[in-house]
Amino acid sequence: MGSYRASRTEEDIKRELSDIIRSLKDPRISGLISIVKLDLSHDMSYCKVYISAMEGMEAAKNAVKGLQSAAGFIKRELNLRMKLRRLPEFKFIADDSIAYSAGIAKMLRDLDE
Repeated sequence: MGSYRASRTEEDIKRELSDIIRSLKDPRISGLISIVKLDLSHDMSYCKVYISAMEGMEAAKNAVKGLQSAAGFIKRELNLRMKLRRLPEFKFIADDSIAYSAGIAKMLRDLDE
């Protein structure tokens, strides 16, 4: 499989996952949740999804728990939206990139004053 097709499929999965996550009604998945990075294996059987929350690492960990419990629903919805021959198994991983970058931006603003 060419790298162009893999990266295009990654982007399609990321876009559809973002839309599916916004529609979930689990209270653990609330606030500003975003997909930071998506690693799709070359054979498209496994997919690591890095989740970050603006509220910090604890909110991201809670969101990961909610997403893991909804993994079957997410996979079914993704199958309805994208006609792939093989859907990957999702592994959700908490990441604190948004909170970290917000902290750096705050430090830079403080230096400017």
